[in-house]
Amino acid sequence: MPAANSEQRLRSLLETLEECRAILMDKASLEPARLLSLAILELRMELHKVTDSELKALCDLMVPEDEPPPPDRKEAGLRLPPYLKLIK
Repeated sequence: MPAANSEQRLRSLLETLEECRAILMDKASLEPARLLSLAILELRMELHKVTDSELKALCDLMVPEDEPPPPDRKEAGLRLPPYLKLIK
């Protein structure tokens, strides 16, 4: 499959997923919408050839150095959704 056709298919898939996410958000189905957001991020990264380490570096640059770290999720009583739990 030619690269242009593959890119076109990815863009079409992204558009569809974004429409689905908008529908879920309108229906207040936040958890499934978050899952779709993760899929959308992965596809965008693939489309633009962004590596995990590049994304991490960008996130690190966006957080000011003088800003204190966010409170521990356990201390704040927040639980991670099952799809975001670290598997050891």
